[in-house]
Amino acid sequence: MKVIKRNSSEVTFDISKIITAITKANEAVEEDARMTPMQIKRIAEAVELSCIRMNRAPGVEEIQDLVESQIMAHGAYEVAKKYITYRYTRALVRRSNTTDEKILSLIECCNEEAKQENANKNPTVNSVQRDYMAGEVSRDITTRLLLPEEIVQAHEEGIIHFHDADYYAQHMHNCDLVNLEDMLQNGTVISGTMIERPHSFSTACNIATQIIAQVASNQYGGQSISLTHLAPFVQVSREKITRSLKEEMEVTGVTLTEEQMSKIVEKRLREEISRGVQTIQYQVVTLLTTNGQAPFVTVFMYLGEARSEQEKKDLAIIIEETLLQRYQGVKNEDGVYVTPAFPKLIYVLEEQNIHEDSPYYYLTKLSAKCTARRMVPDYISEKKMLELKVDKNGEGHCYTCMGCRSFLTPYVDENGKPKYYGRFNQGVVTINLPDVALSSGGNIEKFWKIFDERLELCHKALLCRHERLKGTLSDVAPILWQYGALARLEKGEPIDKLLFGGYSTISLGYAGLYECVKYMTGKSHTDPSATPFALSVMQYLNDACKKWKAEHNIDFSLYGTPLESTTYKFAKCLQKRFGIIPGINDKGYITNSYHIHVTEEIDAFSKLAFEAQFQQLSPGGAISYVEVPNMQQNLEAVLQVMRFIYDNIMYAELNTKSDYCQECGWDGEIEIIEQDGKLIWKCPKCGNTDQSKMNVARRTCGYIGTQYWNQGRTQEIKERVLHL
Repeated sequence: MKVIKRNSSEVTFDISKIITAITKANEAVEEDARMTPMQIKRIAEAVELSCIRMNRAPGVEEIQDLVESQIMAHGAYEVAKKYITYRYTRALVRRSNTTDEKILSLIECCNEEAKQENANKNPTVNSVQRDYMAGEVSRDITTRLLLPEEIVQAHEEGIIHFHDADYYAQHMHNCDLVNLEDMLQNGTVISGTMIERPHSFSTACNIATQIIAQVASNQYGGQSISLTHLAPFVQVSREKITRSLKEEMEVTGVTLTEEQMSKIVEKRLREEISRGVQTIQYQVVTLLTTNGQAPFVTVFMYLGEARSEQEKKDLAIIIEETLLQRYQGVKNEDGVYVTPAFPKLIYVLEEQNIHEDSPYYYLTKLSAKCTARRMVPDYISEKKMLELKVDKNGEGHCYTCMGCRSFLTPYVDENGKPKYYGRFNQGVVTINLPDVALSSGGNIEKFWKIFDERLELCHKALLCRHERLKGTLSDVAPILWQYGALARLEKGEPIDKLLFGGYSTISLGYAGLYECVKYMTGKSHTDPSATPFALSVMQYLNDACKKWKAEHNIDFSLYGTPLESTTYKFAKCLQKRFGIIPGINDKGYITNSYHIHVTEEIDAFSKLAFEAQFQQLSPGGAISYVEVPNMQQNLEAVLQVMRFIYDNIMYAELNTKSDYCQECGWDGEIEIIEQDGKLIWKCPKCGNTDQSKMNVARRTCGYIGTQYWNQGRTQEIKERVLHL
């Protein structure tokens, strides 16, 4: 069994250290108040048993809490008093250098929390360490100086989660939809260099990757671009290639028919499109931004955005090439094609591509093939989105999310036109719903009272995020605020006008609806008798956002939080505060947003149909998934799921497996096993457990992770049941 130390490094559990600590406290009291060596041994064994039952690596503080409880349970109150006093004294000493210790553990690569915090960051790399070190300093400043004490305390206790505290000290926002069209058509400036409108498709793709890198280095969340914004440059290249071909004909004296010329032009054009798409794919996966990872970018593929039939045909060519290259994958260090984490792909299901007789159905079949092998693309239903995303003019709109699931709310500008690209999210604070339920003790009146109190904490925390951005000058990130990614403000101009009136959103996140409902009703929220309560909780969250929006003229929006490391944190906090309650907090994770519990047996279609009603109540972002086996030989089943998505749910994905063992060449599923009280990854063919010698890709929270996960998330992945 492993133990997480205070500096987040991991060591093997040693019962003798507990015995030694209790013995020292025991020797410090009068002889008649002392315990016997046998009592001390029993206390240590009881603590060890409690740690084993956690099914995860406990923290030192948790172990010490257990020791205190056991000493008092034995009636040795004087010994307990000495033990508590010693802990408090040591805590005061440590308080002055906790940040230093964490930074040193990062540098020495023994910080287990950092190793497993982000599924796409490798903490052994200098740039990642530098980002984490800066993050520790920022987090320290944030908790000591910038945030109210009640917010810090609620965050540390897992009552709420103040996301991305490691970036809060800087004036940075969460995620956005990059206005690539504006930047390409009207030019932009990158690192002080003027970038004019590109004269070819390949150049446009090159510029797009530079924009992606710059944007990623100036915010901390996900960003999205649309292939539609690249489509006009296909025609630019077509005309350029045609001119070049005519010049060749003049020089060589060769005469070609119009048909022959057209074939040559289209062949060369296809080659250029292939190179351009390859540029985007390889640049994105090989770029290392200032936060130490590849840009968290989503590529949107929506035929309905095209403004002419020719542009639609050209867009279809780009989409096809994007899917073909993603199906192939990228080569790992052994030269074997594997599944990359980014860019994330989103394919819109629409009337033009969903039916077998639709003109672009071939793209949908290719998408199914790609999903079965590489887990992407994910799917947005134009039909359902037009129903759910309706602006004040009564018009529905279909558009991409800003990362793995964060959606903007409908917005109409001062000219009465809908606007999505160039908008952003200010930040996220998440409420721990199971904590609300457990704190109420199951009393429904107390539940709603505590719910109000916790929501007010979130309200205050979100306003802190908003206030931190207010007064920010456009100069802090020229690519965002001055040169078109999000706006074209003047130098020295504050971004304040973009923070109000719905131009940007700010997100109230929520997690653990399943556990909350299960504790309050005794049933899963899929049970017809419990579903109304689940929906009422969701409506209550929406009502709070509506109230705050009216009060502040800020677009508060409800967001189904994609818990990654926080799922483990919340689970540990719930166990610490309430003990282990079977079926509620007895695992190393809590359930993401409104999702059906990963262990609950349900078929894919029933799952999607049930969760659809919760997407409607999660306007700031939501995604549903179905867990499937290897589907490469059953593409018709994939297409059936896609058709069901189109008719029933706004945004969904299929979770397949895509692994590779570098030791033996195994390309099946890498297993998760328990070893010495810890979950590890193991090749079923050769037994390899060295994570540096295997490529594992798993859907984590709407996006693909490739750098492994903490014990809570790993347990959740291990326990997922198949829906097909």
